Amino acid sequence: MQPEYTGIITRETNLAELLAKNHYLILMMEHLGLNLAVQEKSVGEVCLENSINPDVFLAFANQFNGISYRPEKNFSMEDIVVIISFLQRSHKYYLEEKCPVIRNFIIEMGTVNGTASMQLIEKFFNEYVSELNTHLEYEEHTVFPYVKSLYQQLHGTTISTKDTPYSVVDYKDHHNDIKEKLTDLKNLLIKYLPEKNGRTVRRKLLFALYEFEYDIEIHSQIEDFILIPLVEAMEKQLTVHE
Repeated sequence: MQPEYTGIITRETNLAELLAKNHYLILMMEHLGLNLAVQEKSVGEVCLENSINPDVFLAFANQFNGISYRPEKNFSMEDIVVIISFLQRSHKYYLEEKCPVIRNFIIEMGTVNGTASMQLIEKFFNEYVSELNTHLEYEEHTVFPYVKSLYQQLHGTTISTKDTPYSVVDYKDHHNDIKEKLTDLKNLLIKYLPEKNGRTVRRKLLFALYEFEYDIEIHSQIEDFILIPLVEAMEKQLTVHE
C-alpha cells in the first residue's frame, strides 16, 4: 500500500498527476482544506492560489509520499496557522471517520466469528481510541492554544504569557507515540484471529488499519519535525525580546 509516485515532489510537479499516482495525497489535500479540482496546475500554482507556503505543502506531500522524508526548510512563523489547521482536520478525521469505520469492522468480525478473541480485540481498540482521544484533546485544549498565543504575542495582538508555567518541552514529554498500540492491534489481527467466514471483513479491517497507521505516523512526524521546532523558535524569540 505504498505510494506509486517516486522521487521528490517539487513546486513544478503537476498536482493532478501526483494525486493520480498517490492516493494518500488526496487525504492530505483534504487536511489542508484544498479543492481536488486542480486541472493542469503545478504544486506551486495551487499553493499560490490558496495562500499556502509551497515549502509547507512540499514538506507534507513528501512525507505522504515516503515517510522517511525529513523536511530541511526553516519554516516561517506565518506557517503556524496552516500547520495547526492541518493537524486539527486530521484529528477530526481520526475520531469522526477512521475510528468508527475500524470499530464497525471489528464488530462485524465479532458477529461472524463470535469468539473470545474478538471481544479482546474490541476491548483493545476501545482502549486505544480512549488513549488517542486523550492525546488529541491535550493538543486541542493545551498545545494549540499555547502555540496560537505565542504567535499572537509575536504580532503584538495579545499580552505576554511569559508567566505561564508551560513550554514546548512539556509537549515533547507528553508527545507519546500513538502509533505503537495501533501496530500491536494490526499484528494481533494478522497472527491470531480465526479465519471462519471472515476473510473479506478481515481484509477490509487490515487495509483500514494500514491506512490509519500510515496517516498517524506522518501526523506525528509533522508535529515532531515541523511544529515543535517552530514553537521552540517562537519561544526563543520571545525570550530574547523580553
